[in-house]
Amino acid sequence: MILSVNNINKSFHEVPILKNVSFHIEDYEKAAIVGINGAGKTTLLRIIMGELSADDGLVTLAKDRTVGYLSQQEAVSGENTIYQELLCVKQDILDMERQMHTVELQMKTASGDHLAALMDAYASLTHAYETANGYAYKSELVGVLKGLGFTREDFDKSVSTLSGGQKTRVALGKLLLLKPNLIILDEPTNHLDLASIAWLETYLLNYKGAVIIVSHDRYFLDRIATKVIELDNTKATVFSGNYSAYAAGKEMLRTAAYNAYMKQQQEIKHQEAVIEKLKSFNREKSIKRAESREKMLDKIEVLEKPVEVRADMQLKLEPKFQSGNDVLQVEGLSKAFGPLSLFENLSFELKKGEHVAIIGDNGTGKTTILKMINGLLPPDSGSIRLGANVAIGYYDQEHHVLHPEKTLFQEISDDYPNLNNTEIRNTLAAFLFTGEDVFKIIKSLSGGERGRLSLAKLMLSEANFLILDEPTNHLDIMSKEILEDALNAYTGTVLYVSHDRYFINRTAHRILDLNRRVLTDYLGNYDYYLEKKDEQLAKIDASSGSSTVEAGNTGHNTASTDAAGSGAKQDWKAMKEQQAAARKRENDLKKCESEIETLEARTAEIETLMASPEICTDVAKLQELSKEKEEIDQKLGDLMEKWELLSE
Repeated sequence: MILSVNNINKSFHEVPILKNVSFHIEDYEKAAIVGINGAGKTTLLRIIMGELSADDGLVTLAKDRTVGYLSQQEAVSGENTIYQELLCVKQDILDMERQMHTVELQMKTASGDHLAALMDAYASLTHAYETANGYAYKSELVGVLKGLGFTREDFDKSVSTLSGGQKTRVALGKLLLLKPNLIILDEPTNHLDLASIAWLETYLLNYKGAVIIVSHDRYFLDRIATKVIELDNTKATVFSGNYSAYAAGKEMLRTAAYNAYMKQQQEIKHQEAVIEKLKSFNREKSIKRAESREKMLDKIEVLEKPVEVRADMQLKLEPKFQSGNDVLQVEGLSKAFGPLSLFENLSFELKKGEHVAIIGDNGTGKTTILKMINGLLPPDSGSIRLGANVAIGYYDQEHHVLHPEKTLFQEISDDYPNLNNTEIRNTLAAFLFTGEDVFKIIKSLSGGERGRLSLAKLMLSEANFLILDEPTNHLDIMSKEILEDALNAYTGTVLYVSHDRYFINRTAHRILDLNRRVLTDYLGNYDYYLEKKDEQLAKIDASSGSSTVEAGNTGHNTASTDAAGSGAKQDWKAMKEQQAAARKRENDLKKCESEIETLEARTAEIETLMASPEICTDVAKLQELSKEKEEIDQKLGDLMEKWELLSE
C-alpha cells in the first residue's frame, strides 16, 4: 500500500465538504476520483498533498515513496525554452555526465593508485548513469514532448510566450519525467487534443507506479481506472473497476437504496394506520398497544430519500420551426493566418437532423471552421451556404456570447425581453442558478457556471441548427449526461467541435476528421472512426505521395497538397454517393412497407367480403375475389422478399 486516507473531515464556513472519507491506494494501482463540481475532489487532493489541513483524519504515505501532483492551475514560468524546462528534471543525469567527463580528463594524465581510484569512480558513475536511464534520457524527453502535442519547432520556444494551456502541458511533461511512485493529476486532459490524450492513456497504463486521477473524461477513465472513488454528499464510496463498472454499480446501489427507502416508508405508513385504528377503539388495552407501537416507530432510524442528482438541472432543446432538408453546404473552404495555412479546399454538407462532430489535433482549424460558418471570421476562399429557414444557435467555448459586466438576470432579460421575471428565474433555476445567484456578475462566474449560462441561452434560442464549440468543457459528468440526452432528443441539426470521446460516441451520427489539412468523413460515431481512421489516413498519405507527415509541419509541396485535396474530394464525393444511396434505400424500404400494409388491408377486406351472406352465395363474385386474393398473395410474397433485401 502506497497511500492511506483515513476518516478525513473538512468544512468551510461550517459547511461540511468531506465527512469520514477513507480509502487506500495500492502500489501500481490506477484510481479515479469522481463527483459533481463542488463535491470536494480538488480539496481532497490538496489535503493529501499537505497544501490544506483536514479538520480531522489522517493521510499516510508509505515510507521512502515520492509523490508528484499536477493541479488544474499548475503551470511553468521563466525564460527557459520548452526543452530546457523539461531538461531541468534530469539535472541529476546532467551532473553525472559532467562528473564522468571530468574523470575522463583526469584519467588521461593519472597513473598508479590514482588511476585505479579514478577507474573505480568512473565505473560507479557509469553504472549509476545507466541505472538512471542516462543513455536514453534525451529520446525519452523528446517522446514526452511530442506525445503532449509539441513539435520539434516548438522545442525552442520560450516558456514565457506560451498560452496557459501550453504551460500546463509543459508542467505535465515535467511531472511525467520525474517518475514519482505516486502521480496525482487534477483534470490532466483539459488542455490536450485527442492524439495527446490517447498518448497519455498509453503512458499511464504502462506507468510503473500508482496514479490518482480527477477527471470528467469518461472515455479516459474507462481506459485507465481500476478503482473509482466517488465523492457524493460529503461521503466517499469505493468501486472496483473502470468508469463503466462504477456507473453500473452506482445505479444498482441507487436502485437498492430507493427500494429500501420505499419499503421502509410503506412500513411506517402501515404502522401509523394500525396505531390510528387501535386508538379509535378507545379501549385501555388497544391504547396501550398503540403506545407500544409508537415507541417502536420512534426507534426506527428513518432512511433518507435517495436524491436523483440529474433531476435538478433541466435542459430541453427544441427548434421553434423546422429548416429545409439542406442545412449547410461548404465548398472549397481555405484559411490561413499569415504564413500558416490551416486548410485548403475543404468541402462538406449537412442535412436536416444530422449530428456531426469535427475532430482533430489542436491548431488544425476546427474552431476556425465554426467561426466562419457563424460569420465571425471571413474565409480566404470558398463558399458557405445556409439552407432555407436555417436559424443558428451558437455555443462558444470562450463564452464571447456572454457580457462580462452584466448579471445573469440581465443577460437573459436583455436578450429575451418578452420573458417576465418569473420565466427568467425559472429558466436560470433549471440550470442551478437560484435565489441571489441570478444577480451575480458574469465575470465572477467559474468556467462551469458560464457554460451552464450559455446552455440556458441556447435553450431559449429555439434554433434549428446548433453550432457548439467544446460544449462539455468545465461541465461535470452529470451535466454532460444531461446535455447528451438533450442533444439526442433534439430534432434539429448539430455541428460541434469536441475532444470528449465519450460525448462524441453518444451524440455523433457522423465525424469529420481534420487531419493533414484534409477533412475526412466517417459515417458513424467515435468507435467507428477508430476502426476506420488508419485505413483513411493511409489513403491520404498515398494520394499525397508521402508515407508520413509530421504533426505541426507547415511546409507543404504544392503538387502533394493538390493530390491530397483531389483524393479527399473523391473520397468526399464517394461518401456523398453512399449517403444518397442509403437515403434511397430508406425511402424504398418505407415505400415497400406502405405497399405491404395496403395489400394486407385489401386481403382482410376480401376475406370479410367472401364471408358475407351476400357474396358467399354469388359464385361469380367469389371467383373474382379469390383470383384477386391470389394475385395479392403473389405480390405480397415478392414485396416481402424485396423488403428483406432492403432491410439487410
